[in-house]
Order: sequence, then structure tokens, then C-alpha cells
Amino acid sequence: MKYKQLGSTGLYVSELCLATMTLRGNADAGMWATIGAVGQSEANKLIARALAGGINFIDTADIYSFGHSERVVGQALRDLGVPRSEIVLATKTAGVMGQKPNDQGASRGHIMDSVQRSLERLQVDHIDLYQIHASDPVTPIEETLRALDDLTRQGLVRYVGVSNWRAGKIGKALGLSAALHATRFETLQAYYSIAGRDVERELVPLVTEERMGLLVSSPLAGGLLSGKFGPGAPTEEGSRRSEFDFPPVDLGRAWPIVAEMRAIADARGISVARIALAWLLSKPYVTSVIIGAERVEQLEDNLGAVNVALSAEELACLDAVGALPSYYPGWMIDRQDANRRPSPFRPVGSQ
Repeated sequence: MKYKQLGSTGLYVSELCLATMTLRGNADAGMWATIGAVGQSEANKLIARALAGGINFIDTADIYSFGHSERVVGQALRDLGVPRSEIVLATKTAGVMGQKPNDQGASRGHIMDSVQRSLERLQVDHIDLYQIHASDPVTPIEETLRALDDLTRQGLVRYVGVSNWRAGKIGKALGLSAALHATRFETLQAYYSIAGRDVERELVPLVTEERMGLLVSSPLAGGLLSGKFGPGAPTEEGSRRSEFDFPPVDLGRAWPIVAEMRAIADARGISVARIALAWLLSKPYVTSVIIGAERVEQLEDNLGAVNVALSAEELACLDAVGALPSYYPGWMIDRQDANRRPSPFRPVGSQ
């Protein structure tokens, strides 16, 4: 397991992060039961195995099973006797948590209420990474940033991040943070997979230039890239993807990618899922890949991805089969930047 710097901070996190969307204890959580119904004892086993495998980073959210995921994580860490300083704990807020008008969003009121509830459910006195989970179109960015800055000054939160925002809004937030001398977003949590590479258009250049950490969610596209689907798949039954078709994926583009990954996986004698994860881990701008599992066997297989070193030829093949279509202004920028790459300057006509 490798450990990478979290954004521009001095904190290091494992290159794999444990997802907890499947954890819900014994609570009836509606649609979340489709995503996962891992109880406390099973969650303890998953978290114990993740820690034994070198993972020091756990990600959850208040909206996951409406708080039950946070409760299960907090109790597991307590049951396992994990020292607080040895784990980097991340959670998120802004999702719909109730029927009343202020039970969602990134307002000061909702953030301040939510963080206290998350701390109680997690049974901790601080959250290492507190993330805004949704792009609130109503609340001014300044209000959100001031609230997060207050939380870091109070010691309730140590670092802050964002998820599911457009590049332009993140850039504006970073500029405002500098102008206000407020804590800044250090991470972006975003959906990214070899079959869903939209982040490469605007978000990857942004996080690279601004030294933000990129935390990859849904790296297997909700199970679509697990090997259970597509060309050569043994079955499509009994998987979450069959019941909850999310995130959306262009299957016309996905199936050739799956076929190529399957060929590489078969030649190596490993799972298709490991190839999908190893491809993400090869990207220098990726800080941590968030992996989820309902069974220890699934987690074991995913952990094995850190030991898969794809060859230059394999990476080139996978990059090509999953390449994004050309778009504007990307193709124009590439064309105009061709003669402006970092290199010693030579006057036109010189040898």
C-alpha cells in the first residue's frame, strides 16, 4: 500500500480508501437497502481487513442510509479499538436528510447542525476531512466557506473538501478562500472510472494545477466493471447494478473497454475489477481510490489491485480504447499549446 499527500496538506492517506455506502446496520433505510445491507458484525470484519491491508482512510456521508452508515463506522472503530490518530476519517454533508426546508444544502445552518450530528454518530471529537457533497445552487459560496472555516478554527474539522461540483465553481471557491483568508477545499471527490472519464476534461487539469487531492468514487461504475457484466461475463444476476443502475454509463463505449480489460485480466490470472482499479491507481493525479464491498472476499480482491503494475503497452491500450471524444475548447487548446510546452526558448528560424 502506498500513501499519498492529501492535496497540499501534510496529511498522508492510503491509495485505497474504504467506502461505506453499503453499511447500514439493521435499520430499514429504503433505497439504501438496495445498495447494501451490511450489518455491524460484518462491517467490523470489513474494516478490520481493510486496516490490516494498509488502508488508513475511511469515507462515509451523513446521507448514506440516513446516518446509519456513520453509526456503523463509529461503532466498528470503537469495537476494534482503533486509535483515533491512526485513521483518517472523512464524511460529507449537503444531501437531503429530512422533509423540512433546511434539512439539506450547504448553508451555514445546515452545515453547523450536520457536523454535530455526524460527530455524535461517528463517536469522535473531530472529522479529518469534511466534504460538501452537493452543489447547492441557492447558498452563496462565501457562506459555505465561512462556515467551514469556523469549523476548522474550532477544531471540529481538520480539512475540507468538495464533491460533485463543476470546475468553474471550484475555481471560484478557491479564489474566494484565498481572498477571505479562509480554509480552502483540499480535495475533490468525483466519479471516475475507465468507462466514465469526463473528469479528465476540466476537473483533472484543475486539481492538478491547484494541488487538490482527487478522491475517486465509484471506480467500478457501480459494479459494471466488476467482470459480472459485458462481453464474456458469466452472469448478470444477483448484483447491485442489476437493481440500481447508477452511475449512468454509455454501454456502447463500456463493452469494448470491458473486453480489453478481460483479456488482460485473463492473461494475468486476476479479476477484471483489479485491472479497472489498477488503471486508476496508475494515474499520477489520483490521490485515493474509494473501494466498497459487501463481503470480505470482495475486499480482498480489490486490495490486490495495489500489487498490479500494468505495463506501458497495457496502459496505452486501455487509454486508447476508453479515450474521450475530442471536444471544444480542448482540441483548440491542444493545437495552440503545441509550441508552448515547457522547454528552452528558441527564436523562430533558429537551429
